[in-house]
Amino acid sequence: MAPHRKPVLWFAAALLLPLWTGSAHGQPARLDSIRDVFAKLHSCWKPPPRSRASPIDITVVVSFNREGAITGRPRITHESENASDNDRLIYRVAVMEALQRCTPLPFTEALGGAIAGRPLAIPFRTSKRIPPKPREHRAWLTPKIL
Repeated sequence: MAPHRKPVLWFAAALLLPLWTGSAHGQPARLDSIRDVFAKLHSCWKPPPRSRASPIDITVVVSFNREGAITGRPRITHESENASDNDRLIYRVAVMEALQRCTPLPFTEALGGAIAGRPLAIPFRTSKRIPPKPREHRAWLTPKIL
């Protein structure tokens, strides 16, 4: 083989590599675990801007079939209790839009069989959680009864 032809072969190999590995650009990565499902749904989540609604936490329960399409109707099962009616409505719409953007999900055959028909509770968290203050325990200050 002539030395001037080697760069052409490397270039051709670089172009054909995605075809050999099976990961074409148009085909999404297959989801193989529940963690992958949650990550995919959260990647589609676009919370409303703060100018439209105050941040709240919201959870939706949804079921999928083997092909990753939603079965039945998704249900909102939790919303922050301090949320206004306007905030609740705006966040419900945002959750449904996220589900529309992501579905049908590209399940592997194994995950599709395992998850089909089972309800999943998907939390979407936007409000900041304030951890409780730790209680200080001082053994030497605890009153003892003898």
